Amino acid sequence: MRILVTGGSGYIGSHTVLALISNGYKVTVIDNLSNSSQIPINRIECLLNTNIDFINCDLRSSKDLCKVFSQFKFDSVIHFASLKAVGESVIQPLRYYENNVYGTLNLLKVMEKYDVRNLIFSSSATVYGKEAKVPYKEGYKLGTPSSPYGSSKVMIERILQDQVLANKNFKIVSLRYFNPIGAHKSGKIGEDPKGTPNNLLPFITQVAIGKRKKLKVFGNDYDTKDGTCQRDYLHVMDLADGHVKAIQWLDKNIQNNNVEIFNLGTGKPVSVLEIINTFKEVTGVSIDYEFAPRRSGDLDSFWADTTKANNLLSWKTKFDLNQMISDSWNWQIKNPNGY
Repeated sequence: MRILVTGGSGYIGSHTVLALISNGYKVTVIDNLSNSSQIPINRIECLLNTNIDFINCDLRSSKDLCKVFSQFKFDSVIHFASLKAVGESVIQPLRYYENNVYGTLNLLKVMEKYDVRNLIFSSSATVYGKEAKVPYKEGYKLGTPSSPYGSSKVMIERILQDQVLANKNFKIVSLRYFNPIGAHKSGKIGEDPKGTPNNLLPFITQVAIGKRKKLKVFGNDYDTKDGTCQRDYLHVMDLADGHVKAIQWLDKNIQNNNVEIFNLGTGKPVSVLEIINTFKEVTGVSIDYEFAPRRSGDLDSFWADTTKANNLLSWKTKFDLNQMISDSWNWQIKNPNGY
C-alpha cells in the first residue's frame, strides 16, 4: 500500500512516516515547509536505508495537489498538515481557517477526483470544548473550543461527516490527539518548534540546555492536586503507532457513511509540576521556573477515555512518562539548535 502523508515533515508527521515505513508501507510526503524542515525526512531515509518521495506542496493549491495525485496511486491519505499554535490562532484567525479548513477542502476534492477514498484525519482533544466532562469520550458532541485553531478542527470534523454522508465510498477515521511528547529513541528526529515553544516539554528541555533562562508556569490555583494544569501526555511513537493501527483497521473494518473517531492518549492526567519534577528525576537537571498568571482558555484538567482505541484498534501506549522525558532530552542534547 502507498500512503500519502500531508505535513509529513512535522513533529508527529515525521514520526508517523518512520513508523509506516517500518511496517512495510510505501510513503509519499507532501509539506510546504512553512513550519517544518525537510531534514527529518532525510534522517529517516538514513535510519531506515530507504528513499522517501518528498514533494514541496501546499494543500491550498489544487493545481499542485493534482500533480501529486496524478503521479502516484494512493491507497490512503493521512492528513496532518495544519497550523496548530493556539495563541497564534487567536491573533491570526483568518490565516488558520484558510490554511486548515480550505486546505482540507482542497484535499477532499482532489481525493474525490482521483478516486482515493480512505482518510485518516489528525484531529485534537480540543474539539471536545470546555463544557465536556472528563475523561473525554468519543461519543460526546462536538464542543465549543477556546481558540480558532480548535474551531478549525471542529469545522473539519463536521465537513468530514457531511462528506461520508454524501459520498458512500469515503471511509474516514478521525484521531483525536491529547498531548504528544518524546522523540524517536535514536535522537535523530524530535520536536523542533519554530521560535518560542508553545508546548511544555520543548520549553523545559530548552531551559535545561541553556537556550532559555526560565520556565513560566501559567497558573497555580487550578482545581488539581498541586494547583497546576493536568494534561494527558503520550509518547509520540505511541501516537505514530496509533496511525498504523488506524490504517490497518480502516482498510478492513470501517463501514461507509461514517467517520469513526478514536481518542489517542494514555488515560492518565499529569500536572505541569509533575512533569518538572520527573524531568529532574530522569535527567538530573533542575528547571528554574516561576509562576505566572493563567492563560486565557486553559482548562484545569482533561484526559482521554482510551477504551475504544484499546478494544477496536488493539492499540495501547507502551512508553511511560520517564521514557517520554528521557527521549525528549536525548533529542535535545543531540540537537541543541534543533534541525
